[in-house]
Amino acid sequence: MGQKLNRAGGMCAMALALSGCMSDIGGGFAPADMVARFKTPNASQNIKPTYAEKVTADSQIIQGLALRFSVLPKGSVSDTVAASVLAANSRTAEAELRAATLRSEAASKNWLPKIGPQISLTSLGSLAANLVVDQVLFDNGRRKGEREFAVADVEVAAVSLAQDTNKRVATALKLYTAAAEARENATLGKATLKDMTHFEWVMQERVKGGVSDMSDLTILRQKLSEIRASYEAAVEREATSLSELNAMSIQPLTDLRGVPEIPVDAFAGAPLIVVRAEAEKTRSIAAAKVERAGKLPGLSAGGTIGEGSNLGLTVSSDQLLGFGTKASLEATALAEETSTRKVRQAVEDSNRNLRRLEKQISAKTRQADEAATLAAQAKRNLDIFQEQYDAGQRQVMDVVGVYETYARQQQSQVVLKYDVVRLRIEMAQIQGVLADGSAI
Repeated sequence: MGQKLNRAGGMCAMALALSGCMSDIGGGFAPADMVARFKTPNASQNIKPTYAEKVTADSQIIQGLALRFSVLPKGSVSDTVAASVLAANSRTAEAELRAATLRSEAASKNWLPKIGPQISLTSLGSLAANLVVDQVLFDNGRRKGEREFAVADVEVAAVSLAQDTNKRVATALKLYTAAAEARENATLGKATLKDMTHFEWVMQERVKGGVSDMSDLTILRQKLSEIRASYEAAVEREATSLSELNAMSIQPLTDLRGVPEIPVDAFAGAPLIVVRAEAEKTRSIAAAKVERAGKLPGLSAGGTIGEGSNLGLTVSSDQLLGFGTKASLEATALAEETSTRKVRQAVEDSNRNLRRLEKQISAKTRQADEAATLAAQAKRNLDIFQEQYDAGQRQVMDVVGVYETYARQQQSQVVLKYDVVRLRIEMAQIQGVLADGSAI
């Protein structure tokens, strides 16, 4: 038994020595820091960072995501909404990121030899237990590709977390914007309803006195019914939006007031879809390396310790070489070009969307200013018609027609104002600047 343990210890030591002498990418010398893995840490050495911290420090993509700042002004209405919904976030993507980090940490040890038991039932009905040791000496870069794939998978998961977080904030801000717009429309509708009710009373009295025709009163009552229906619909939209927003918030936001501020432009940050495409490019290239290495023969040393101990070198591959191997390898080699084209397409798509939003924001802002000017003009016309009506120069329906024009211009101004807010939210979501990267 002691001899078996000695042979097992010697075999493990030899496998470790082979792993230190041979590069896991096939040939060449091992990295200079290979010996440092077996050094005994001194008391003067600093506390070693965790694997997740190492990946974060070495990844430009994760560092770039962490350095992003939210464009939402601190203490503003939009910041309050964002903080409330993020505090109640279940963060499913965070769990996926942790799982990807653990997989990457496991892959970072794939250069070490594999040791495990082997138990079999002999022909005589007895159990035979052996210790299996396997160390890859040459694998055409497969294990290096597996490590690169695992790290890139962490980066993709990090981008997914940033996208999910920004999407959640954008959804909440859009719900609050819808509620604020509906509330403002309801306020206008309430004022319009009050004024039109007064016009109805005047017309009703004129009909009683035989001054006006009943048809005018009927038309006025129809208009009044439409205004009342629009008012009630606005109140319902506000309640629905706030109810949905409160469902995804840690605290009720019913009493929150104000227009969301989203001071963003087309250069606030690199679009997240481009960052994700770059991370997926690295992952695709690493996967291609693994696939290519699996189609070529590799060399490993190993054996068993126990009953029928043996030790030797093994040449093997995942697939047998055939006449189509060359074409298959060439197809694998196109992974980098395909991924590069995807990155370019992502850049083109994001730039097109940002330019579209930029022009729409400019156009909607101009239209909102024009609507405000037209509303002011309509108000002056209404005042003139009101004075003329009081002087007996205008009919009630004349004043009602001008009043309707004034009310429509006010509603148009409100719609355009909140359209600009929604466009800014969409632009900020594309660029991933609705939440601080360090907080994510």
